[in-house]
Amino acid sequence: MDQAKTSPQDTDIDTFLAQVLPQRRAEAQHLVQIFGEVSGFPSRIWAGRMVGFGRYEYRYETGHSGQALATGFALGRAEISIYIMPGYGDYGHILKDLGKHRTGKSCLYLRRLSDVNPDALRALIRAGLDDLAQRWPIFPA
Repeated sequence: MDQAKTSPQDTDIDTFLAQVLPQRRAEAQHLVQIFGEVSGFPSRIWAGRMVGFGRYEYRYETGHSGQALATGFALGRAEISIYIMPGYGDYGHILKDLGKHRTGKSCLYLRRLSDVNPDALRALIRAGLDDLAQRWPIFPA
């Protein structure tokens, strides 16, 4: 497998959370709880800034291969990025109940965790993992 730009690291989650901006720390702790409950996987730091849950290995027809986090999040100053790896194309029925957000290809952006419906977030994480598992095997990180 090629070395991916994002790879799991041995950073302890508590050490990572201690370095998070104070205004984001409680949100990060709550997200760790939500993602852990939904995925059943322990958290792992990827690329020094992403909190991932599970991993998958991929190989495209071109021969390109690698590994990536199965789902997770990253904290920015202005927004929280939520990673749903298959993307958000088929999740409109969940997103309509989520609350304030915007989407990219495989990222969902939130200003504040308090702006979203936690049940819809849980449903979205589960749907993304289920969709990903139909494409690639998912492993504990």
